Amino acid sequence: MHPRIFFRSTALLSCALPASIALAQEVPQTQPDPETEEQGDGLSPSSVGTGAADDNTIVVTARRRQESSQSVPIAVSIVGGEHIDATGSFNVGRLQQLTPTLQFYSSNPRNTAVNIRGIGVPFGLTNDGIELGVGIYVDDVYYSRVASATFDFLDVAQIEVLRGPQGTLYGKNTTSGAINITTRQPTFTPEGSLEASAGSFDFRQVKAALSGPLSDTLAARIALSYTDRDGTLYNIASGDNINQQNNLGLRGQLLWEAGETLDITLALDWSRQNPVCCGTVFVGTGQTQRPLDRQFAALAAAQGYQVPNSDPFDRTTDLDAPLSAVNELGGAALKANWEVGPGTLTSITAWRFWDWLPANDRDFIGLPITTLSQNPSRQDQWTQELRYSGQLDDLDFVLGAFGYYQEIRTQGTQSQGPAASQWLITPANPLSADPSVLDGLTATNDIRLDNVSAALFGQLSWHLTDRLTIQPGIRLNYDRKDGSYVSVVTNGIGERVTFASIDPLIVAQRAVLAPQSFTATFSDWNLSYDFTASYELASDVLAYATYAKSFKSGGVNLNGVPSDADGNPILGAATVAPEVIDHFEVGIKAQALDRRLTANFAAFRTEIGDYQTLVTNGQLGVLRGYLANAEKVRSQGVELDLSFRPTARFNIYLNGAYTDAEYVRFDDAPCPPELSGGTTALPGQTPSALGTPGGFSPENCDISGQRLPGVSRWAFSYGAEYNHPAKLLSISGEVYFGYDGSYRSGFSSNATPSIYTNVDGYSLSNFRVGFRSDDGLNLFAWARNAFDEEYFEQLQVPSGNTGLIVGNPGDPATYGVTAAFRF
Repeated sequence: MHPRIFFRSTALLSCALPASIALAQEVPQTQPDPETEEQGDGLSPSSVGTGAADDNTIVVTARRRQESSQSVPIAVSIVGGEHIDATGSFNVGRLQQLTPTLQFYSSNPRNTAVNIRGIGVPFGLTNDGIELGVGIYVDDVYYSRVASATFDFLDVAQIEVLRGPQGTLYGKNTTSGAINITTRQPTFTPEGSLEASAGSFDFRQVKAALSGPLSDTLAARIALSYTDRDGTLYNIASGDNINQQNNLGLRGQLLWEAGETLDITLALDWSRQNPVCCGTVFVGTGQTQRPLDRQFAALAAAQGYQVPNSDPFDRTTDLDAPLSAVNELGGAALKANWEVGPGTLTSITAWRFWDWLPANDRDFIGLPITTLSQNPSRQDQWTQELRYSGQLDDLDFVLGAFGYYQEIRTQGTQSQGPAASQWLITPANPLSADPSVLDGLTATNDIRLDNVSAALFGQLSWHLTDRLTIQPGIRLNYDRKDGSYVSVVTNGIGERVTFASIDPLIVAQRAVLAPQSFTATFSDWNLSYDFTASYELASDVLAYATYAKSFKSGGVNLNGVPSDADGNPILGAATVAPEVIDHFEVGIKAQALDRRLTANFAAFRTEIGDYQTLVTNGQLGVLRGYLANAEKVRSQGVELDLSFRPTARFNIYLNGAYTDAEYVRFDDAPCPPELSGGTTALPGQTPSALGTPGGFSPENCDISGQRLPGVSRWAFSYGAEYNHPAKLLSISGEVYFGYDGSYRSGFSSNATPSIYTNVDGYSLSNFRVGFRSDDGLNLFAWARNAFDEEYFEQLQVPSGNTGLIVGNPGDPATYGVTAAFRF
């Protein structure tokens, strides 16, 4: 039986299986449990931010059951829905400003990386053939596409950011952490909300939700979110402001309480992004080891080209190829909850789709070198999870099974333009003077993946005494990936470009776009396990220690692989081995002063063998990047979360992380741009110094001991809020002033660290001032990046190794107002 048919059939059959587990979003209508109630603003001691409107009880579902956040022996940060709204953290990119251990980088929705503690997915171009290390879950449904992280949060009640491997509790194995998003659920008491914002750059945002009963046993909830903002870069080639925001999201839920012990929820959602996006700006150039006449300055001068502006924070670019970032996703989920025996049985059946319709300017400048670069993609996924959780005397338990099938189909095109010959062919070759040689050269790609995963998992919490608990967990996982990559290249007159031809014209063309075809399969079983011991040192003081052995599934390369001298794909590079993870962590969670002061501490070390990383071929048009295994990396560090509410009118928080993440051993890595592009040094020849035009380049480089990309050593978030009783037009309430700041130290922005792509550290400051009434009205003005900090989200080195450096500037200062009402 085909895996797709199997999973679809299983999903349909499971619809009849009732199950239940109490989720955090299902709890707010009940009264707080005195044993789990926490003081303050509804943000747990391990949480981030302030927000007086949040619920007083923080209940987390990190271990698939209701627990006080302080009793969970896991490093977890929690952000309440009210604080998300107050700080404008409407997607994961904004969320990283509140959670120092989270890293988010995106050059467009598809090429997005979400990491925790510096690990998760390779930094750079996304490769569909590998798994995420950070799982994204919305109401227990796994989102396999990291592009979902760029969408607006929709009617969110709470977000939990869990650090460290989570495979013995969650549906899909996640080796570096999980983002667990809980939405507000249908209620039998009518309620609703409406929020509207307007600000600089023509920012407009509307959020609305309505919930209530349809009958004694049926309740429904519908929510909408719309965000629109003008672009922060000006493209002189098109006359458009680019890098816009244009997001629309809808979610509907229907809850059926079929009995006292049975409830079933159907959820439907759909979201679409359609901005003019995504572009970069010129940052500078750096010398490589290519011949001087093939570096950026000489190539640009030969065609009379000048960059539009040498100051990247003038935010001007001249991209002449079409730009598009249409991103659409949605799906349906059916969750059945049945309290049976000593626990609850849960069935979660879900289907999700993702459509990606891009267009990019892959030469990054205003010359018609690459005139079309787009790889539209369609993904469908089906998931089925069965889970039983409960309690037997001194044992809490979770037992589960998970099935997953994913289908990805990508058909794309890359075409060269009339400026390509002079830019891409060496000037010594007479063909470089003929624009027709490369004009119209086109690669047509057909990329496919079928991905099957199945798992059994479980975890026990055995309370040996009132203070001591041990928690073993285990997961048995099977993964299979079948991938294919076909790239057919034709020239401007329709001829096939092949490796069989010795025609100088064809030879020059295939040096720019090379045909390739291969299939690859990866399949394997693995066993993960973890063990946690926790001990209550005193009232409100919990210490814990964890060891986890985890695996990240192997994968297949779907961006192409290197070829041998005859043009045959090197199939040894078509698959990448699984990652093997050893994770160690100790922590303390403590509260004092009647729980007005909370201090949580965690220290960790994660060692990864066969780390899946992205390597880049420096040659033009051959490969932009493919996957490989680094022998070993490790991430280690400490994290501190502090929250203090000295009075009911004032609260303050500080969250910090020190993360030391490096390649322990990677002795055959690609070299950085400053050591690439020259003649390969033969045995006995000494490579030239950095940035020596026409010099000798190493065949590969040993980057052992160097930093992993995308992670700062130091990261902090901090803030405070003060409120005071007041009246506005006879409406009773309080005025408030809030501040939220963040700091990240510098980081590497290239898979192999380069002197040209180190991003400087930066700090951001956000302010808000407003009035909150006692009956749900909230009016406030806000400023984000209030001091107009100039910073880069990332720097990039385009293929070809010409020395060009481009970047993605962070948002400038923005200002606006928000009016919100809840009832």
